[in-house]
Amino acid sequence: MREITKRRIFRTIHLVLAIPIIGYIYSPFAVLPDYAPATRFVFFPAIALSGLWMWKGHLVRRVFSKNPT
Repeated sequence: MREITKRRIFRTIHLVLAIPIIGYIYSPFAVLPDYAPATRFVFFPAIALSGLWMWKGHLVRRVFSKNPT
């Protein structure tokens, strides 16, 4: 798989998972308890990891590659 395809996949995942967080921020206070666990423990960590991977993933791949250059 080409690097540009991987980047597009991670970018899409990052943007799609941001939609529930936007709903959490702009929802009425009465429904916040419904969104809170999923937002805190699923969506936000997934967004953080995908963002870090897009930012510094090349360094992680270099560290774990079989032939370091």
